[in-house]
Amino acid sequence: MDYPVETFTAAERERLAPHFTNLDLPVFALVNLPETVKGALFARYSRYQGTLRRLFLDEFADSLPETAEGWEGDEGARAAELYERIFVGYGDDSVAQLGGAHVACEWVSNVLTKVLQRPRLGAYLEQSTRYIAYDSPIPGGGYRYYSDDSLGPQYVAAMDSLFDTYATSLPALRSWVQERFPRTESQSQAAHAGAINAKALDLIRGLLPAASLSHMGIFATGQTYEQLILHLFAHPLPEARHFGAMILAEIKSVMPSFVARVERPERGGEWISYLEQREDAGRRAAAALGLDRSPDDDGAGGPSVKLLHVDGDELSLLAALLFEAADTSEEHTRAAVAELSGEARVALLGELIGERSNRRHRPGRGLEAVRYRFEIVSDYGAFRDLQRHRMLTVQWQTLGPHLGAGVPEEVEQAGQGEGYRRALDASAGEYHRLVDLGLERAAPYALCLGFRIRYVLDCNAREAMALIELRSGREGHPSYRAVAHEMHAQIAAVHPAIAAAMIHVDREAEPRLERILSEMRTQARS
Repeated sequence: MDYPVETFTAAERERLAPHFTNLDLPVFALVNLPETVKGALFARYSRYQGTLRRLFLDEFADSLPETAEGWEGDEGARAAELYERIFVGYGDDSVAQLGGAHVACEWVSNVLTKVLQRPRLGAYLEQSTRYIAYDSPIPGGGYRYYSDDSLGPQYVAAMDSLFDTYATSLPALRSWVQERFPRTESQSQAAHAGAINAKALDLIRGLLPAASLSHMGIFATGQTYEQLILHLFAHPLPEARHFGAMILAEIKSVMPSFVARVERPERGGEWISYLEQREDAGRRAAAALGLDRSPDDDGAGGPSVKLLHVDGDELSLLAALLFEAADTSEEHTRAAVAELSGEARVALLGELIGERSNRRHRPGRGLEAVRYRFEIVSDYGAFRDLQRHRMLTVQWQTLGPHLGAGVPEEVEQAGQGEGYRRALDASAGEYHRLVDLGLERAAPYALCLGFRIRYVLDCNAREAMALIELRSGREGHPSYRAVAHEMHAQIAAVHPAIAAAMIHVDREAEPRLERILSEMRTQARS
């Protein structure tokens, strides 16, 4: 197709050039504009008959500073006024999805990272306990964990003891892994050393407390930041409220109009009150029904995966996969598929999913016609990794010691099991001390990542495939690999054809250097 060519005068091109990556093609990017202006420009775009560049010239250019220096200070009152006028005039929250910002949150506890990552409409990158050692002091001294005066000196002593055990055990585990998995001729020295270190960190990370500090990068829309800040302000932890205030301040510095409603009593104030009331209602109802107390044998079974509910069947899935290619109603398509034999349906499913040469090749959205709801009990470290899959519904209970914790078999083999158990006992003891002081909301800080937590993963078959194939990979941590394997097995029990379509599930479970292949690929590229 020959696309219409938009013509601009020399003066117009000069005005447009700093803000559009090209002036002659129908695809271009916006640059050198504050997020508020980009949001306002796209919001107005939906009700403007012309092109975006012409809209910029007609309604925005004359209102904006001539140079980048003009945006200093309060980002430009005119830009904020533009956005506010369009936002209020249109009354559409989707306008707040049209601008975004990168925000770094550093020295946040592992408890808070889960709160920060909860919104779906955002991108998050978290510093990993699997690849970074926590045995070195932080700037200012001391180990890398969250602390507050209200938690008392006993808390500091307990956390220091956990990190002392971690720092002592880590080199011993490195030596044991080095001896257990000697380098082969096909492995470079650097790749082997990286894999040895990664495995040792994997084995010992269960000793790190949930108070361990991490760094996180976030990229999200204005709408997501508004929701995140409101949830942080409504959260019972002081750390969450403190970071909520800091994030709000930073977003106000780069796109203030996107979060203007947060501090308005009739908007943000009422929203925060609603969130607080909702949490209180849930806790009262749980207490009234006796659901706030765990049975004595609650943790006896150890880690578990239970398929609680299945919505849909393979017939529904086939009909949904065919829907876009057909020219009939889904009901008619379903009836046609129902006439096929079981073998024919399996063959058809394989054909519709296609030859997936790697796990990133996603099948059609028809797989979303089937849903699975899993209840999982795993160590908190595995939960941290699985919780990042935000395209599914994740709900979790409060971390506590009642579900128990285990010592990894290879830690026992390395002769570090006794120290590991003492650390778990000290962690649980400090948890109970904080609860007895009335600090039950802060008590999870004290618990090691090896303690178990109960949570729900509710996902359609398409997302289940993505999660299971990724988290079963040979480079993954053994604890979440076990969860992925069991999810796959339970799907196979009810929908064997769907499970069979997950061809990139790594079912091997023998002891190995999980990261060696990745390290070798990294070295090959360097």
